[in-house]
Amino acid sequence: MIFVGCDLGSTTGKIVVMDENKKVLASSIVRSSHGPRKTFEKAAEEAAKALGMTGSELINKINSDGCMVTTGYGRSNLEGYTDEVSEISCHAKGAFYLCPTVRTIIDIGGQDCKVISVDESGKVLDFQMNDKCSAGTGRFFEVMSRVLDMPLEEMAEEALKSKMPCSISKQCSVFAESEVISLVNSNVPISDISAGIHESIARRIHGMAFKVGIEEDVVLTGGCSGNKALRKHLEKRLRLKLGELSVDPQLMGALGAALFALEHHQEALG
Repeated sequence: MIFVGCDLGSTTGKIVVMDENKKVLASSIVRSSHGPRKTFEKAAEEAAKALGMTGSELINKINSDGCMVTTGYGRSNLEGYTDEVSEISCHAKGAFYLCPTVRTIIDIGGQDCKVISVDESGKVLDFQMNDKCSAGTGRFFEVMSRVLDMPLEEMAEEALKSKMPCSISKQCSVFAESEVISLVNSNVPISDISAGIHESIARRIHGMAFKVGIEEDVVLTGGCSGNKALRKHLEKRLRLKLGELSVDPQLMGALGAALFALEHHQEALG
């Protein structure tokens, strides 16, 4: 049998396929398409390549000899599968599986960010979630990269060069955008503006983390986890070193969902 986790996020869809021994057989990350079903099919097509299958063959195998749990924004709109689990539980599950010493998970996705506290068994104790505003999310980064007219990767590289980050005081994306435009028109160095953008997000996350209570080890998950400038500013704000994960941190939700799928199968067997 195969056990599949499918994370249907606001900007990307992710799949993790594992066997009964919790070995990851395949995974994929794709841009979200027109509806959860289309996104799932795209992600399945990509993951299937590592298994020597087509996307249709993988989906048929899931239906006939598999178990799948869905998570993310689109989880309730993909019918016909075993179960759906919140992304908070899935990110906690995936991160704790890879790093049993983890106690705090910071997840920064496309349209929300979360700080999750777990105990020594991986159980979620508390969480803070920002899903009402794009401040502190991947969408905020995308808006700022458009204002600076540079790719996200280049914006992060510029931020790492700064010796004097700007102060971006506005938390709202709309007002922060106006603030950045003003800085650009004042000929402030792009590196300092970019560093200020990353610092503003780190400050936002730090405020959320303070409410939950930061306890080491701390890991970063989600689509923004590969941003080195963000990691640097978060580590400075939190006054600690972020832990490393052996699987792409963007896959944590899907990995956790796959682990839940395996657990559900084992429980069904009694």
